[in-house]
Amino acid sequence: MRRGRIGKVAIVTVLTAIVFAIDTGTDLEIATPVFYIMVILIAVGMFSRREVIRLAVVCMVLTVFSATLTRTGSQEAGVINSGISIAAIAITTWLALRVVSAESAAYETRAQLIRIARVNSLGELAASIAHEVNQPLSAIATSGNACLRWLGADPPNLDRARLAATRIVEDANRASGIVGRIRQQVRGKGPRKTKTALNAVVLDALALAQGEMARHGTVVRTDLAPDLPMILGDRIQLQQVLGNLILNAIEASAGLPPARRVITLSTGVARGMVHLRVKDEGIGVPEQDLPLLFDAFWTTKDGGTGMGLAICRTIVEAHGGAMNVALPEPCGLEVTVSLPVRAKS
Repeated sequence: MRRGRIGKVAIVTVLTAIVFAIDTGTDLEIATPVFYIMVILIAVGMFSRREVIRLAVVCMVLTVFSATLTRTGSQEAGVINSGISIAAIAITTWLALRVVSAESAAYETRAQLIRIARVNSLGELAASIAHEVNQPLSAIATSGNACLRWLGADPPNLDRARLAATRIVEDANRASGIVGRIRQQVRGKGPRKTKTALNAVVLDALALAQGEMARHGTVVRTDLAPDLPMILGDRIQLQQVLGNLILNAIEASAGLPPARRVITLSTGVARGMVHLRVKDEGIGVPEQDLPLLFDAFWTTKDGGTGMGLAICRTIVEAHGGAMNVALPEPCGLEVTVSLPVRAKS
């Protein structure tokens, strides 16, 4: 570091001495001191603000000293050129230091933006974990209460209690799988894709959502295409997507007459893509809000995190697919998930 600084000082000193020598050897009518500007501009990138100001003062002093040593040329022209040169040195120094200050401020601003982006990413990650893990935890609580009721019956219904306990274990494993997948995403790892039947994912997700559907009195109609081509996907992540969509549809239909608490799940294939559609007859959303549905933290629900559809889209796009929303007639919302058919080896 010390050798580097000595080298920089040597460069600036040599350049300053060259300008001074040329200025002293030329007529007063020639504004040679203007070339001190070059020395100042070079020094700005090498030294601190205070050192650059000191160098500028030295250049101004040398300009005056050189004028007194020069014997040829008009004295009046020499005074004018010296004044112009000193003004040019001062203005250049001020402007150069302002540019450096602006660059430093811009760098600090960028650093702050990076820190803010990191905080936002952590916030989104925390919201993602809270949103995704909340579903299996709610299911565990529901199954646990059911298990206690069956055990407390007279006589105890052990078969029902055993079934509820089995659901608790399944939901606990699902929560563990979700946390594991989120950790993989944070580490930059992609989903664990295997040959998957989408219809089987739909049936699994429906089985996991039975408690919520029963609690809200929601009816599910399925129209699953037979002989649907296989896809390459992460089964747990796809269950997350479908679970989110079913839960959204249930909540959108809550409070409506029983005849409208209906969710339709359908699958099909077209143009090399397998399609899954989740349609409800709930309250829907205003048409102008459709583009906002996939934005993180945007929600129409009281107490909602606004992360559900954003997470779904991230998962689907990681599978090479896409998500679309539409407003069906006469009411409700329809979400379509499109995933590529597994390529034959």
